Amino acid sequence: MQHEPLRWQRDGYAIDTDPARLDLATAHAFIAATYWARGIPFDTFRRSVEGALCFGVYHGEALVGFARVISDGATIAYLGDVYIDPPHRGHGLSKWLMDCIVGHPGLQGLRRWILLTGDAHGLYRQYGFTDIAAPELWMERANLNVYKQPT
Repeated sequence: MQHEPLRWQRDGYAIDTDPARLDLATAHAFIAATYWARGIPFDTFRRSVEGALCFGVYHGEALVGFARVISDGATIAYLGDVYIDPPHRGHGLSKWLMDCIVGHPGLQGLRRWILLTGDAHGLYRQYGFTDIAAPELWMERANLNVYKQPT
């Protein structure tokens, strides 16, 4: 799913989808410290970014937030790795980031959005996310310890 990079600006912050601007080392440091991807190897993270539409949140030139969307651009999107660096929380950045994501022109008219969260249900409910209506229809194949396995 290729799109021309988009940029939004507000109050000294910017959200940008330009992959050339994304500081992979900083984004990896953010995500590798989270409960959902603790210890993710850099190469695995890099490949996940290459296969996604990524949103960087910037204060000046510094990356202070991140999210990625995996989508076929027609029917479904998976939202993952939504993160705002703690010193920049409390400025409405996660809501603004979500506004940019759900408003992105390449992500309109989709039948379904999905995500996993352990602690941000309130944020995502504001954007129409709900509990799975028919969990009996959903299955997964999960390897939750994949980043802890010896190499």
